[in-house]
Amino acid sequence: MAVTTQSPSGWSVIRLNEDAQIMELIENLDPSDMVGWTRRFPEALRTAITRDIGIETDQDWSGVLFLGVGGSGAGGMMLCNMVDQAGGLPFVSWKDYGLPSWWGPEWLVIATSYSGNTEETLTGVKEALEEGGTVIGISSGGTLQDILENHDGAMWIDVPAGQPPRSAVGHIFGTQVNLCWSLGLLPQMDEEDLNAMLTRMETLRDRLDLIGGDGSMMGIARELHGQRIQIMSAPALGAMGYRCRTQLNENSGILATASILPELHHNEIVAWGDDRMQEDVQILLFVWNGIHDRVGLRVEWTLDTLQDVPIHILDCSGDSLLESILFGAHLSDWLSIACALLRNKDPTGIGPINNLKSHLSNIPMDQ
Repeated sequence: MAVTTQSPSGWSVIRLNEDAQIMELIENLDPSDMVGWTRRFPEALRTAITRDIGIETDQDWSGVLFLGVGGSGAGGMMLCNMVDQAGGLPFVSWKDYGLPSWWGPEWLVIATSYSGNTEETLTGVKEALEEGGTVIGISSGGTLQDILENHDGAMWIDVPAGQPPRSAVGHIFGTQVNLCWSLGLLPQMDEEDLNAMLTRMETLRDRLDLIGGDGSMMGIARELHGQRIQIMSAPALGAMGYRCRTQLNENSGILATASILPELHHNEIVAWGDDRMQEDVQILLFVWNGIHDRVGLRVEWTLDTLQDVPIHILDCSGDSLLESILFGAHLSDWLSIACALLRNKDPTGIGPINNLKSHLSNIPMDQ
């Protein structure tokens, strides 16, 4: 697992002079402790992914539909990438109200809403239950718990409450992976390999931490400051790359775009051929050791072609795709916090989202 950068001027990690200066930024800008929640990610992941959730193997489904949006929906998207590499059933992530028109009760529904009150997710849950479907819900409580605990053919799994949903990726994604393993929907990692991976996550946390770490996250954040950001990912890391984008949106207050290789070579690459499009922009490129050989060739061509564009190569190689996804997700969390601090933004602040929720709360939903 490594972070390297291609830049026309060369690149070196640029740190704020002392940890004390970063600590002052955190104290002034992070009253809700986003840094602390991020530091506790490995422990949250370990607890969630190793707990006994009390469910037996059940593969008698046509597929699995994941309901969830925002921080609660990222895990479903990443699991879709995982099952594409090693799984026996199709996984689909749904980020809208209700259910897709093709859905039927032979598809298991896994609904995730950290608060338990996400209206988009709840409409899908109610529709699935009304049509005789089976729903497994994951939340810290809320209406989702109330609905599922009082309905036959449904199950509710709890996660700890009290933090921003996007910071609870260890609890949420760990529980989702555990559930898929327990149901036999994904090949389960053996205990020795799992413990080794979780230990490496702790080491990664210590390395990326803005205080006492290697300085790489603040260094990249300095390079990105004031620039347009384009995220490119290998296909199996596409959902994780999208989550990096949303973390920069939400934690940092930065607009960023995300695309996937090789798809971007059939459209986006034309825009990169215009020298004007290469100004004031930097690329975050997520790769891993499971990349297809031909995609690897495309990565090399992209690096050669865009030599005048700073490209931060984020190598998420691990012993499994799960580890690579977790590496990229955790890196994205730290990077987005670093970008927020440099912009004098509270990484927890989500004013526009709260404004929208307040607006919608005054408009009754049709039941």
